Amino acid sequence: MKYAIETFDLSKYYGDFTAVDALDLKVKNKTIFGFLGPNGAGKTTTIKMLTCLIPPTSGTAHVAGYDVIKNPNEVRQKIGMVPQLVSLYADLTARENAELCADYYGMPKDLKEKRINELMELVDIKYAENKLVKQLSGGQKQKVSVVASLVHQPEILFLDEPTIGLDPTTKSVLWNLIDELNQKGHTIILCSHDMYEVDMLCDHVGIINQGKLSAYDTPQGLKDTILKQKNTIKSNVNEIMQEIEKSDANTHPSFNKLKKAINKSEMDEARELSLIVDNSDNKLIKKLFQIPCVLDIETHRSGRLTFKLTNTETAITQVISAIMETGSNINSISTKDPSLEDVFIKVTAKKAKKIEKEGD
Repeated sequence: MKYAIETFDLSKYYGDFTAVDALDLKVKNKTIFGFLGPNGAGKTTTIKMLTCLIPPTSGTAHVAGYDVIKNPNEVRQKIGMVPQLVSLYADLTARENAELCADYYGMPKDLKEKRINELMELVDIKYAENKLVKQLSGGQKQKVSVVASLVHQPEILFLDEPTIGLDPTTKSVLWNLIDELNQKGHTIILCSHDMYEVDMLCDHVGIINQGKLSAYDTPQGLKDTILKQKNTIKSNVNEIMQEIEKSDANTHPSFNKLKKAINKSEMDEARELSLIVDNSDNKLIKKLFQIPCVLDIETHRSGRLTFKLTNTETAITQVISAIMETGSNINSISTKDPSLEDVFIKVTAKKAKKIEKEGD
């Protein structure tokens, strides 16, 4: 099986409202897939259709090779779900909750006990197996949810905001667990608003907005798209400026305003480079300012230099090469490229503006 999930024109309507609009999506088997979207975008509705909680209005989907309409029971046997709001019985113990889920799937007693023990050891919650769920912390409850969801050995695990509200240490434990589950062959569908989490864990990311799939790629591929778009825009603007400068238009009063606006836009879209350099002095700073790609330099007493650079592929290399030519040592390098959050905002805002304009 090449794909864990495939959707075919998957749609859901509520009266005149379109929650999911002809969604075509493929998630490769044994990968971690980040499914993102703003509130009300159709993400939760899509997950409910994929987990057979609600039927599609039209279209269909295959989950673990089974059709969600024709074979819902087979689909349910192949999936596990860790919801955002922990759905455990508060007056039962951690083990009793896991046993209840195992009984629901008809697991034999010996296999049930063995599986629960293994999972509790895996997520490090066995020490609290006999505690009532209402006595557990948020992180402990999430671990119990994972045990309950995995007890029947599902091929595909849906995680809805699994680390929301958790402290950094507990988050890290769950991140390691997600990665380990994937290494063991589970396909993970991760719904999260934590862009760092998605960027770090996911092989591919899909962004849904207004019921449609607005973007799909690897995390780095999505971020690189923004850089390419900015470079294209900047190149086009520079060509226009060159044409204006060749004509008499540069004598027009609005020319300088246009040039200032372009310079400001260039600064707003600049790439940031931060370095700690030994023996940085005014002579070095002056030399660096002469590099065409350098828009601005901020100096710090610690020896850190923070650059605003033109958004070109060779800008960072030019600065580093110039520093090394002076014989200075670079002790630290960090860059600030577009983040997955930048991609999310750009994709969803663009669609929202288009719809607003259509409404006007």
